[in-house]
Amino acid sequence: MHQMTEPLNTSTVTCPKCDFQKEEEMPTDSCVFFYECENCKTLLRPLAGDCCVFCSYGSVQCPPKTSGACCS
Repeated sequence: MHQMTEPLNTSTVTCPKCDFQKEEEMPTDSCVFFYECENCKTLLRPLAGDCCVFCSYGSVQCPPKTSGACCS
């Protein structure tokens, strides 16, 4: 029997400065513009053309972007 699962709202954020990775829960209805690396305290911001830090540094794009309603 196959069980239906909801889309994952988690993404592994990788710091571009120290390569530290942490799995974070993403908001389903908004983008995250700032994220502080837990390891080196670098403040991450979206790269040009991306709407949030998950789209720039995460393993999965943010829910608003994957649903076509990105807040760019």
